[in-house]
Amino acid sequence: MNLPVLWRPLAACSLVLATSVAQAQALSDPVTLVVGYAAGGSTDRAARVVAEHLGAKLGVAVTVDNRAGDGGRLAAQQVKGTPATQNVLMLANPAVMVVAPIVFSKGAGYDPDKDFVPVSQVTSYDFAIAVGPAVPLDRLMFLVSWLWAHPQDTRFGVPATGSLPHFFGLMAGDALSIKPQITGYKGSAPLLADLVAGKVPIAIDTLDSLYPQHLAGKVRILAVSGTQRASFAKDLPTFREAGMKVDAAGWNAFFAPSTMPAAKVQLLGQAIREVMQEPAVQQAFNALYLTPVAATPAETAKMVKAFREQWEPVVRRSGFAP
Repeated sequence: MNLPVLWRPLAACSLVLATSVAQAQALSDPVTLVVGYAAGGSTDRAARVVAEHLGAKLGVAVTVDNRAGDGGRLAAQQVKGTPATQNVLMLANPAVMVVAPIVFSKGAGYDPDKDFVPVSQVTSYDFAIAVGPAVPLDRLMFLVSWLWAHPQDTRFGVPATGSLPHFFGLMAGDALSIKPQITGYKGSAPLLADLVAGKVPIAIDTLDSLYPQHLAGKVRILAVSGTQRASFAKDLPTFREAGMKVDAAGWNAFFAPSTMPAAKVQLLGQAIREVMQEPAVQQAFNALYLTPVAATPAETAKMVKAFREQWEPVVRRSGFAP
């Protein structure tokens, strides 16, 4: 009758051995980090910081593969269904994993819940509202009065229509009790050029895009979207501190194709979390004006779920269609 109990240590040893074999297999081949955007953007820069340190942690080569196209969807379409023997992860943002599946009526070409599994969130970033020299304000509380006095200037420039700054601009408009005219640009660079030149009065973009121009004195950031002030920008108040009940954050997270064995997902996730806790890595992310995060697969899944619940109603109400 005691035989099952006696066999438990052996069963435990077998489980450890199986896990060790899976880990050894995962470490025997290179790791590819796929980014759905061209080199140089914030997602790409984040991937390269992780790759540099992850290779040393795993003892294998880790490379970044830029597969730009269709706003990041091309990479997702190519990564889904990757053979289980390959060590491929995708670093994605909400535009790919949340917004695209909502706005494309015929589908984005992948199912974020069925085709992918969360591995680890690695960054969080804020959005910000900024004004150029054409708007003589330095406090968000004065912006509503200025907008009512200048109804022709209720334009919010955003880096692209259908982007997170676009939808956050709508959130901010609700908080400010106005209906902004969203003006989409082809990226942050032309948006900032027009903001500095006074061709667009107000811009909504990610904090990491706006902050260097704020430091240079060319634009003025009035508020940021985080629940607390950014560690690298303690001088900037949050929307709530400025009296507006709105907060939101973007993110970058690693996802594995659902074909990847669970043991490998756990192994890679653990290695990434350890990398994200290294002081040198955290300093590198702060230098990019991004907040470093070290999250488990479960924590990452919970974060994505909460993000979808917050943003999906806003995206649907906007009526945006590519």
